[in-house]
Amino acid sequence: MGFEYLTVAQEDTTAIVTLNRPRRRNALSLDLMLELTRSLEEIGSRRDIRAVILAAAGPVFSSGHDLSEMTGRDISEYRRIFDVCVELMACLQAIPQPVIAEVGGLATAAGCQLVAACDLAIASDQAAFATPGVKIGLFCTTPMVALTRAIGRKRALRMLLTGELVDARTACEWGLVNQVVAAGELSAATRALARKIAEASPLVVGLGKQAYYTQIDLDQPKAYAYAKEVMSMNALAADAQEGIAAFLGKRTPCWTGK
Repeated sequence: MGFEYLTVAQEDTTAIVTLNRPRRRNALSLDLMLELTRSLEEIGSRRDIRAVILAAAGPVFSSGHDLSEMTGRDISEYRRIFDVCVELMACLQAIPQPVIAEVGGLATAAGCQLVAACDLAIASDQAAFATPGVKIGLFCTTPMVALTRAIGRKRALRMLLTGELVDARTACEWGLVNQVVAAGELSAATRALARKIAEASPLVVGLGKQAYYTQIDLDQPKAYAYAKEVMSMNALAADAQEGIAAFLGKRTPCWTGK
């Protein structure tokens, strides 16, 4: 697929999707968000890809929405921008492959939302995060949704109300990212995590990812009712039977994705 604002590559069973608008701080223009959604949907349909790394060219991961698109428009145009943004965030979690954010620099506003919406995230020690919309009169309301679910109410509200930067170590302590590494080790760390994910059955990983996001906002009785049905169906899968047999037989499983 040809893209203007992205590059897409494949390394073994990992897709590397790179935001490629560095001169505009990888701002999430409408066209970039549409391209990213399209690329993720195409990746999601492929059985040869087991994990996705979402990276960015240049020193800034993403500065959020392109503010040049946020002036002098009518309500329908603003709704269109935020509809596409919400569809993108949903797509990250809807595709079966886990998506790992590779955050080398600043991630602000909708760029911070993008990190929070990814399934996993690894940041360099040079990265920082903020939701500074309050400072320019446009509260980070849609970023708030993913951010709150990642780090909790009090921490999210502090970021949202102050717009202050949060360094990578603090972001890791708060749960916005999984791991912080030296800048020179970032690429290797995300690829190592992708390879670890690829060791499991792609069918089971996809099933588990879908189940996670379905149950997370249910109350506990409903979550258990749903989870037990998913696990019962999972047990019937050929890969589940193969995995159990391989464990009992002390051998390496051979996944078929069925």
